[in-house]
Amino acid sequence: MTAQDPVYLTDALIAQDIDAYLLKHQHKTMLRFITCGSVDDGKSTLIGRLLYDSKMIFEDQLASLEYDSKVSGTQGGEIDFALLVDGLAAEREQGITIDVAYRFFATDKRKFIVADTPGHEQYTRNMVTGASTADLAVILIDARQGVLTQTRRHSYLVNLLGIRNIVLAVNKMDLVDYSAERFYEIVSDYSHFAKQIGMDSFLPIPISGLKGDNIVSKSPETPWYQGPTLLGHLEDAPISDMRMADRPFRMAVQWVNRPHLDFRGFAGQISAGAIHPGDPIRVLPSGKTTTVKSVTTFDGDLDRAVAGQSVTLTFADEIDCSRGDVIVQADAPCEVADQFEATLVWMDEAEMLPGRPYLLKLGTQTVSATITEPKYEVNVNTMEHLASRTLGLNAIGVVNISTDRPVPFEAYGDNPDLGGFILIDRMTNATIAAGMLHFALRRSQNIHWQATDVNREAHAAQKNQRARVVWFTGLSGSGKSTIANIVERKLHAMGKHTFLLDGDNVRHGLNRDLGFTDADRVENVRRVGEVAKLMTDAGLIVLTAFISPFRSERRMVRDMMAPGEFIEVYVDTPLEVAEQRDVKGLYKKARSGQLRNFTGIDSPYEVPERADLVVNTVALSAEEAADRVIAAILSQG
Repeated sequence: MTAQDPVYLTDALIAQDIDAYLLKHQHKTMLRFITCGSVDDGKSTLIGRLLYDSKMIFEDQLASLEYDSKVSGTQGGEIDFALLVDGLAAEREQGITIDVAYRFFATDKRKFIVADTPGHEQYTRNMVTGASTADLAVILIDARQGVLTQTRRHSYLVNLLGIRNIVLAVNKMDLVDYSAERFYEIVSDYSHFAKQIGMDSFLPIPISGLKGDNIVSKSPETPWYQGPTLLGHLEDAPISDMRMADRPFRMAVQWVNRPHLDFRGFAGQISAGAIHPGDPIRVLPSGKTTTVKSVTTFDGDLDRAVAGQSVTLTFADEIDCSRGDVIVQADAPCEVADQFEATLVWMDEAEMLPGRPYLLKLGTQTVSATITEPKYEVNVNTMEHLASRTLGLNAIGVVNISTDRPVPFEAYGDNPDLGGFILIDRMTNATIAAGMLHFALRRSQNIHWQATDVNREAHAAQKNQRARVVWFTGLSGSGKSTIANIVERKLHAMGKHTFLLDGDNVRHGLNRDLGFTDADRVENVRRVGEVAKLMTDAGLIVLTAFISPFRSERRMVRDMMAPGEFIEVYVDTPLEVAEQRDVKGLYKKARSGQLRNFTGIDSPYEVPERADLVVNTVALSAEEAADRVIAAILSQG
């Protein structure tokens, strides 16, 4: 065959090319990094330039890019590299990044996954998502603008998320005539801020994403700069898996692998350390110990596995281990606790409510958690600690968190896999916050349950009844307290042991420090729920009459009780009827603006979706409604 002869690509030749390509990249390390900074600092343009210069753009993509640059570009018809990653229509129309865009590219030395994160403050949650898996952060600064508010915010978040390899890319140097004086002025300003947030070091590089200066090769326009190019630094930067390889062994169990009766293994990704057959291990939180029988993968057994590898471990002994447990080095276990201090980045439109139960996902385990005490909110611009009882969208604060059971963990700075978590709304399943655990609270280690000889069953048996919580919920003026009072009177006449917790009465003592904001309403219900639980431990039938407007808190109290012990009674009264009654004159005050955060007027009431009993006080008298409640109590035991 001569050089002029045509080459026909057969399936076999294509397969050979693919195999050769995969083999070439198989043993390269993978660096994940993000670009972040303020709006219009040139993040998308920089990534587009990296893709272009690393020959990761196909001919049809290049042709499409050239066409799109003329239609929606911002470079006067020249190639607009930002369009390679700004894929959403809204992004192209506005010339901004909204969502996190991930792109893969590779050089002869390393593979890369880069996340292009948005610069607008309202999309801070998107930026946190992109940064959560990154080994390195490229923080861009427009040479004309200098250090801006969002530069500080993103730098603080990057440092908070434990990214220690930081590149300060001073972009658009071509627009300041490649001024060394301007470059060092920006570096000085940023150094001052970096010290405030505890950032140990960073690498400043003068670049032009559009022109390609100091991206892949040294620029003749900056002879005064002697450091590496951006790509050169990316190729040589250390990766977090390398750092975690020297730590004690940690692996969260993702799945119990049992394909047949003769095999039972525990699968997961090693987050720290190394493991060999024969190594002694401990399973947390149970504390059971054994040794590793084998380290298994799809390709066969291994003599050694290290951080970053996904493996299945088999044990020498039959001990209990399931999803969510953490397998650790036997003589160097991590901590187990149920109360923590943590930093939260709030990501939801609805504000954080202390006392409200959320789902906390840490590694492969999911538990119920509440924010017990907000400590302070951080002003990212000044690093000032602000007193705050809640957090709004994109706010960052330090809080105490309590979980419903002990969980194995490590401080986020030591192990992001076992210290980083998300909070999930129990009703919508939306991710509402990202968090980083600092340490376990000392009281969680020093407080233990005291065993008693007389238990709750004995208390109830002595009273010849089953303990109950009958939770009346409904609008103000619906008749909750009236019906609850009649129910208690009749139960008392039957010889039943009861106690009535009324919403107004508890605010004279137990909850006198609470107002009527959403956060205070949540705490109000939490406290009453805890009191009601103690009373059921004493064997009582507890009647509660509270508006309790939120489903989450009513569910929280239900979850506190033993199965079948909680009876939710929805006192169904239309708003207009309740307002007509207005015995206390509260609706009139709320309508006139004298009373704020009043349920049904300017604060919502969430109707129960599956109440155990619904009583309509328009169709029923208070006596008739009370009889139905008593029948429900007695019919269930």
